[in-house]
Amino acid sequence: MRMRDFDIVFSSLSLGEHQFLFELNDTFFALYDYTEHSKLKAIAEVTLHKHNTFLDLTFAVKGEIEVVCDRSNEPFMRKIKNSFGLMVKFGETYDDTDDENLILPQGEYQLNVAQYIFELVVLAIPAKNIHPDVKSGKISLDYHIEEEPEEEIKDPRWDKLKDLLN
Repeated sequence: MRMRDFDIVFSSLSLGEHQFLFELNDTFFALYDYTEHSKLKAIAEVTLHKHNTFLDLTFAVKGEIEVVCDRSNEPFMRKIKNSFGLMVKFGETYDDTDDENLILPQGEYQLNVAQYIFELVVLAIPAKNIHPDVKSGKISLDYHIEEEPEEEIKDPRWDKLKDLLN
């Protein structure tokens, strides 16, 4: 998978709606050197509505990814789903300071959507992940660690210091 696989050449498209599908796996994460999660299996769908003076894009991702349970530390496959919209307008210079609006320079003919899909996937992963077997009780979280009582170690030097206090 290469970064240019996510280029959408919109200049040759007719006015109206166009759909683009991108199959995502761990090689997609490799484009960003992202190693926090693995075993990504998802489909990203980009719907582009081309108008005379602007583009209206809708991004959606659906699939699953391996995460680690915050309670049991067991890995499991977590379903992910997320979407957002982006308005692309044309102006003098490139401007992506607004999360919902992108300004491309006049004459631009393509848009690379990889970064938007990457952010969509990463933001679809919940901050807290609990393994389904923990919720159902199949994985027990009862930790029975027997602690030995700490023996008090007497150091005669401390006794001499205590004498100074009196």
